[in-house]
Amino acid sequence: MSVNELGQSVGKLSGVGAQTLHRLEKLGIRVISDLIFHLPLRYEDRTRVYSIDSLKNGMTALISGRVEFVDVLPRGRKSLVCNIADDTGTITLKFFHFNAHQLNVLKPGNLICCFGEVRQNFSGLEMLHPDYRIVMNQDADITESRLTPVYPLTEGITQNALRKLVKQALLLCNLNPKLLTDWLPEKLLSQHNYPTLAVAINILHAPDEMISADALQSGSVPALKRLAFEELLAHHLRLRVNRNKARQWQAPCFSADNQQEVVAQFLKSLPFSLTGAQQRVINEISADCIAPQPMMRLVQGDVGSGKTVVSAYAALLALSAGYQVAVMAPTELLAEQHMRNFSVWFADFNTQVVFLSGQVKGKARKEVLQGLEAGTVGIIIGTHALFQESVNFKRLGLIIIDEQHRFGVNQRMALREKGQQDNRRPHQLVMTATPIPRTLAMLQYSDLDVSIIDELPPGRKPIVTSVIPAERRAEVVERINSWVEKGRQVYWVCTLIEESEVLECEAAEKTAELLTVALPKVRVALIHGRMKSADKELVMQAFKNHQVDLLVATTVIEVGVDVPNAGLMVIENPERLGLSQLHQLRGRVGRGDSDSYCLLMYQTPLSDVARQRLGILRDSNDGFVIAEKDLELRGPGEVLGTRQTGAINFRVADLVRDADLLDTIHEIAEEIFINSPQVIQPLCDRWLGASTDYAEV
Repeated sequence: MSVNELGQSVGKLSGVGAQTLHRLEKLGIRVISDLIFHLPLRYEDRTRVYSIDSLKNGMTALISGRVEFVDVLPRGRKSLVCNIADDTGTITLKFFHFNAHQLNVLKPGNLICCFGEVRQNFSGLEMLHPDYRIVMNQDADITESRLTPVYPLTEGITQNALRKLVKQALLLCNLNPKLLTDWLPEKLLSQHNYPTLAVAINILHAPDEMISADALQSGSVPALKRLAFEELLAHHLRLRVNRNKARQWQAPCFSADNQQEVVAQFLKSLPFSLTGAQQRVINEISADCIAPQPMMRLVQGDVGSGKTVVSAYAALLALSAGYQVAVMAPTELLAEQHMRNFSVWFADFNTQVVFLSGQVKGKARKEVLQGLEAGTVGIIIGTHALFQESVNFKRLGLIIIDEQHRFGVNQRMALREKGQQDNRRPHQLVMTATPIPRTLAMLQYSDLDVSIIDELPPGRKPIVTSVIPAERRAEVVERINSWVEKGRQVYWVCTLIEESEVLECEAAEKTAELLTVALPKVRVALIHGRMKSADKELVMQAFKNHQVDLLVATTVIEVGVDVPNAGLMVIENPERLGLSQLHQLRGRVGRGDSDSYCLLMYQTPLSDVARQRLGILRDSNDGFVIAEKDLELRGPGEVLGTRQTGAINFRVADLVRDADLLDTIHEIAEEIFINSPQVIQPLCDRWLGASTDYAEV
């Protein structure tokens, strides 16, 4: 048997035909090793039999008893009802889906064992659709010696079928221990009391009765910790390998004779002073930009902390050294906001600032592209249009990407490659106003240098947030009337409906119509993502110039909108959004000197989880605290706004449950790079396969 046995198709196993092969692929199971690492979601405890009188509501248990009574109830939803009893009591089994065979088997007097969740109803205890079988011999042992694994499934694959396939795969490994190579150093295993890989895998697929299902669920079992650790380590190692590759490239040096003079002029021209945190991050960027390797820096900062001016400073360093700058934003609204800011800040610096999006066409587009190629354009600001094939730079030295997690990896790579010449790459500065939880940043961004702007400009007041039911809508509308009478402005945000931008826009249009009728003295305007760029710009300018009192908007205003006089925001159906996105939206108010308010107007009834989430937002204005809570409630993929190439997708590890493991990952990775570099590739291959080198962007 070859060591490559685990790399063979699962089609080699008994019972796997073409149809099963196709279904297994949906679970990500293609080769035998995929089965080995397809771990149970949870476990059922069939290792002991419970007496009926010991059962409690909510328990999942194995019981045994004689059938006393069977009937088919015709009223309402047709159901098969069966009472069974042991020496201590009686319980009802109920089946809404049944056939003639079940009626033949479940006969009075037959001894059966069954496993299911116990529920309390008005007439006593019951089990709905339990697993069951006839027990032929009263003295037969009906218990299992190990916990029963419950695997993630797909349509057409049953638990029993998958369990049989996993057993076949495990048998191969147990017959030839060399198949499951342990790439973790022995010293590390003994230091953390981790079992070998083969032992860990066997324990997790078939835990014995000494291990409780609760311990497995909580992640405290060493076998599970060991696999979670190995997976997290593989992710970290891949990022480090890619970072080392990136360091082999050279980068432009942003140093110029007149740089100090130019920087002093820039800072003097700003209508505000930089905070200490902004100054610290600027110093870090300055040091990066004179180093021989490309800068790869992530700037995190809460809503309104002043990240854009920090990125403008980096652009100034590039311009003063004779290089071009590309600023890419995920939405036209945000790109247009950057365009306005950069145009003002660089008005006295003899450089051309241009804008490019899908809406820029014809002669205007041609002029922009020619200016870029000739080098007469210093800064280009735009959306996805920046990495299109027709866009060519003469001397691209710096790429700034705002809300970078909203772009796919291939998109970011396409823009970087436009500045790639010989052995040289442009510097990259990526920004996010979505604070990344510490645990996520330690892994997803371990390839980046991270700067945090953790200080808001002076004078900012915390936003007062209230959570109210939609039944109080009339009160909210009346409050808007009095608010506008005081000369203040309002946002009314309509959230996404069933993942449909069309429906979201329709809802916003309807809301704008209703509010126009309800508030005849209030000037109402509408903005949404399906409007033309020029129309959006007109609406936003009217709102900024206070020609509009109430702006009804979709979540398109989440980033890039700055109207200090707008101090009240109403968010409809906030339960549809993640905490971080709600925090971003809320950040559109609180930008002036006066008190600001955010009303979260939810639909009743509200689930316990939704109530908890909205309570977190009500009680905190700290984006980092909110992001940590969001991670706990929704997981890493949702927090990052992922479902894009390169997003973290764990098989075993759980960033909330296994957060304690991350503290030692960095140190152990360093040891492996020095003492065992030969294990890096196999570890990465085992857990990540040929996933994209997303670390480089």
